[in-house]
Amino acid sequence: MNLAPQRQMNFEPTNDEKLWRAVLAKDMRFDGSFVYAVSSTGIYCRPSCPSRRPRRERVTFFNLPEAAEGAGFRACLRCHPKAATTIDPQIELVRRACGLIEELQSDGVVNLATLGSQLGVSSFYLQRTFKSIMGVTPRQYAEARRINGFRASVRNGESITGAMYDAGFGSSSRLYERATAELGMTPATYARGGRGARINYAVAECSFGKLLVAATEKGICAVRLGDSADLLEDDLKNEFPAAQIERHDEPLGQWAREIVQHLEGGRPNLELPLDVRATAFQRRVWETLQKIPYGDTRSYSEVAKAIGQPTAVRAVARACATNPVALVIPCHRVIREDQSLGGYRWGLERKKQLLAQGTIERGCG
Repeated sequence: MNLAPQRQMNFEPTNDEKLWRAVLAKDMRFDGSFVYAVSSTGIYCRPSCPSRRPRRERVTFFNLPEAAEGAGFRACLRCHPKAATTIDPQIELVRRACGLIEELQSDGVVNLATLGSQLGVSSFYLQRTFKSIMGVTPRQYAEARRINGFRASVRNGESITGAMYDAGFGSSSRLYERATAELGMTPATYARGGRGARINYAVAECSFGKLLVAATEKGICAVRLGDSADLLEDDLKNEFPAAQIERHDEPLGQWAREIVQHLEGGRPNLELPLDVRATAFQRRVWETLQKIPYGDTRSYSEVAKAIGQPTAVRAVARACATNPVALVIPCHRVIREDQSLGGYRWGLERKKQLLAQGTIERGCG
């Protein structure tokens, strides 16, 4: 792929290193072609942003600012990435559609025919173009924006009712239907920073460092790897500052031991109860990842094809990056088309070791 600015539809993970080089160079020629988002800050920027460059494994690339926002990231206040212009007519069409969706969603469900009419294109063309660039349909994008809007409002102190209507939910039943599945708890509990939710966790030693396993009464809600138990614990508590979070190594010990055994090759398959927040798209991706045989890998495009959305490669990569229960949902088994590792939240060296461990246990190393 030539690094000169050009049409940027469906960036494949195999091109990420080329995009990363453009970011490292702070190359203004690519402003408007893509944005990059940083998982540790929740912020997305244009390639030329003057801010300090993050670690590579924390970066995800998006075709459009709206796609980054749909994934829950906020625009950088230094480089104002949404102000960058693009010369691609299809990308411009999708950006206009995203703007209309945000305007219309306060009136309820966004109608594809209405969007097409206002944009001067057919519903079929709009649906196909939008999905090819964003990885989701206009309706899915609208639902993601509503949930993100609700989440942001309640975190800023807005009441449940006020946040519900501001986000475009026409009724409390609609809010609870969508939000409970995607927030992992009721909207009221989430609005209280998790107050009323009880989360227990355990920390175990493993060959990859420290392993944290956290669970609600319904199942495991977080699995994290790291070098410091304190940092893992702080990360968990920062997500839900008002939840009742306590360390209980013994009740969760069996699940932690099973995961450690899995890490060391003694338990190829993990079948543990889960309680995770997820969109419908994320669930489809994660269920597909759980079907990958121990020791095998799949490319991002192979996963996209397996869920019946071959053009949603970027969205698949985002679903892998937002997986909250590492190892139980084996996102480390997804690599790039060229067999390079790609990113991994817990570090590329751990991903390399995890894949090598599975290969050795299968007698292939």
